[in-house]
Amino acid sequence: MSTKTIIILTIAFFVMLFGMAYLATRGQTPTPETKKYIAEELDRPKAEVKEDLIDVGEMKVDEIKEVSFSLKNIGNKPLQILNINSSCNCTFGKVLYKDIETKQFGMHKQSGYVTDIAPQDTATVKVIYNPSIMPVYGSVSRDVYITTNDPENSKLIFTIKTFVK
Repeated sequence: MSTKTIIILTIAFFVMLFGMAYLATRGQTPTPETKKYIAEELDRPKAEVKEDLIDVGEMKVDEIKEVSFSLKNIGNKPLQILNINSSCNCTFGKVLYKDIETKQFGMHKQSGYVTDIAPQDTATVKVIYNPSIMPVYGSVSRDVYITTNDPENSKLIFTIKTFVK
């Protein structure tokens, strides 16, 4: 093989490598720095959850139930949602904010940083329960956990309760 051919193949390889790296990472945004506050600060985020448990009544094991909770930032600094996870592999959480809905996250697929909720703004936390993944019958309670940068509410718990038949 000639030197010219080797140089052309090497250049083509690197162009292809950088092209694949670009395609794999486009659209990703870097995780912003977590803003930390102490409870005594007046200028800080403050999470407000009026309802953290919803009882959906009875359901069949092959049904899927989804409930929505409101999460409001009543503080005057952005409320960062730093992670979403759940108590069971059959339970998932996602966040809807400003017409953007995240993917579902759960026990084995945690989210990492999600978004910032602006002061005086509200996001929706959705909890999805699918008992057919890990069938349990009778009274069941499952949780979705949201980690925030609110020093008084760093871990929010949203619960779905049901009776599986």
